[in-house]
Amino acid sequence: MTEGMNVASQRLTVLQGQYKVSAGPRVELSTVLGSCVATCLYDPEVELGGMNHFLLPEPPASHNRGEVDVHYGVYLMEMLINEMLNYGARKDRLRAHLYGGANIRAGMQQIGTANADFARNFLLRERIDLVREDLGGTNARRVDFRPSSGMVRCRTVASSDAPEPKPQPVFRPVPRGEVDLF
Repeated sequence: MTEGMNVASQRLTVLQGQYKVSAGPRVELSTVLGSCVATCLYDPEVELGGMNHFLLPEPPASHNRGEVDVHYGVYLMEMLINEMLNYGARKDRLRAHLYGGANIRAGMQQIGTANADFARNFLLRERIDLVREDLGGTNARRVDFRPSSGMVRCRTVASSDAPEPKPQPVFRPVPRGEVDLF
């Protein structure tokens, strides 16, 4: 647990398939995770941070490549990073925390493990420093993140508090016209 977490005046919940970015000094991003993974990114120089919450690592090969589906970490990781870059963060300064990836239901597919492995490998490929993780196990977690300071509090909660994995609508980009490449 990180000290100084008691000064939030605005708590924003990050649900499955969402990401949020803020530099507000009194903003706290919160989520509850079971098998899902949340990535908390922080750029200490510009005091900007963000969190995502993804349900699955990557879409199957049969997935239409022209669609962005916010169930998947591969999209939410890129969306979070790009949004932070839009607000002045630099990729070489980003620091990451990873949470969740539990395998709550015995005898079920190990989705939590797949999510955790994907998140670690993604950060490694993108050369983003992983400074803390609390992944795996069988317990749900509640994560509270202060994006402007990079402070995080993670605690276990009853597995019944974790949201049921439920697909969100697929986001289809709006066609912006045709482009001829030479």
